[in-house]
Amino acid sequence: MEIDIISFGRIRELIESQTVNIAGLKNTDEVKAYLEQRYPALAGMKYALALNKKLVQSKTEIEGNSTIAIMPPFSGG
Repeated sequence: MEIDIISFGRIRELIESQTVNIAGLKNTDEVKAYLEQRYPALAGMKYALALNKKLVQSKTEIEGNSTIAIMPPFSGG
């Protein structure tokens, strides 16, 4: 399965490719672990994930042709 990765802010500087092949990964927790292993600087950062434009608060199953956004902390106002 291939998903699109969209990153913002400092995180965009860490992730050189915006498409990552995640064969065998089935949920957002597995994607997060994969990304932190591939890009170790992510492990020390706070960030949020959104799956198909919906903010993810806990482990969420991923289906094919999905988009994951990786965002640094932000606040509303």
